[in-house]
Amino acid sequence: MSAKTGRFFLDTNILVYTFDDTVPELRARARELVEVALTTGLGMISYQVAQEFLNVATKKFAVPLDRADRNEYIEQVLAPLCRVWPTMALYRQASEVVSASGFGFYDSLIVASAMAGGCTTLYTHDMQAGRQFGTLTLADPFV
Repeated sequence: MSAKTGRFFLDTNILVYTFDDTVPELRARARELVEVALTTGLGMISYQVAQEFLNVATKKFAVPLDRADRNEYIEQVLAPLCRVWPTMALYRQASEVVSASGFGFYDSLIVASAMAGGCTTLYTHDMQAGRQFGTLTLADPFV
């Protein structure tokens, strides 16, 4: 499966899988999505995804990224992809997603961020694939 045409959003777990040596198939697919996002300019993340990724990379990776590697990843991947920033309107939209979906607030904030970015696809391994929010569809890229 290749990234659909149109804007797409990458959930934190996609970035985390790019470093996961335990499941090579997932790592390869995740790396493909990040590469497509970077080369086409169609993929994006939010400030929340950047924060969550850096927290996991610093504390939960089998071999945590050191400062130099974190800074390099920030410059080469996170900075070019990060296009959605916090606003009160974004928080209100996330609150609406909570009510409509039953998702927790942080997952709803990811959905709201993808919507705010004008994305048609949200690639995630943790949420309900096939679920739609307006023109946004949640998709599991590993199936």
